[in-house]
Amino acid sequence: MQVTQVTVANANEREFELATLVVQTASQFASGIHVSIDGKTVNAKSIMGMTYLALTDDDKVQILAEGSDEEAALKALSELLQG
Repeated sequence: MQVTQVTVANANEREFELATLVVQTASQFASGIHVSIDGKTVNAKSIMGMTYLALTDDDKVQILAEGSDEEAALKALSELLQG
């Protein structure tokens, strides 16, 4: 399992769009992927979970990935969330 922490950028302008893009990106990977903030952890492949987090600018989130392509998954999601 690998974990990285990123600071969210431009979420206020595109909250639902960002949640959708995270789900679409995470779904491209075989690894299990979760996003965590303020003690709440959700499956990054779940639109309900991602909208529940309601990410805003400057939120510091952890991305956890476990599986055969975890490194690539973390890289793609980190880039997406950082704008």
